[in-house]
Amino acid sequence: MTELSYDEIRRIHRLEKNTVKLVEVEPEFYNGLYSFLSQEKQDYLASLKDFSSTKARDFVNLKKMVEEIFAMREKKILNRALVSSRTKEVSDEHLALQERKMFHEILSTIEKHNSLLEEIFSGGAKRSGDKKDLNKLSVKILSDIPEFVGSDMDDYGPFQKGVVVSLPVKIAKLLSERKLVEVIS
Repeated sequence: MTELSYDEIRRIHRLEKNTVKLVEVEPEFYNGLYSFLSQEKQDYLASLKDFSSTKARDFVNLKKMVEEIFAMREKKILNRALVSSRTKEVSDEHLALQERKMFHEILSTIEKHNSLLEEIFSGGAKRSGDKKDLNKLSVKILSDIPEFVGSDMDDYGPFQKGVVVSLPVKIAKLLSERKLVEVIS
């Protein structure tokens, strides 16, 4: 693993700004970045005691560059996941370990969302006769809920904590806002 330096971070920052592709970084990039920034932060705090404005300015600039690198890489990863979901060509190239995890989670979420469109057009036939009601949401019950009458005048419940149930969207959202359920699909 290459040791990170102020110049290396400046190089990565410049390249990220000037290309639409992800700049190649080590898989352990964020671990190295953490170590480097920890040391720089200690130097920065020491410089405050010495009233060194140069060191303070350098750290502020470094922090800004790292935040911009992070934001640019995040946007490029989101774009890559979107393109990969359409083309079905998945590549981990130039991704740090933490970014790989995020990329695959985003890709999975996009693919789940895209399956909704497929279900709408196929009328649920894809599930071999098991039609999914798109007006309902699956929710996990977070605390015991007694029986109640919904806004549609139907009876619901009682529900026990930890159970997964399918509820109309309107009722699921209301219970979610009150932190009684967690929407899972």
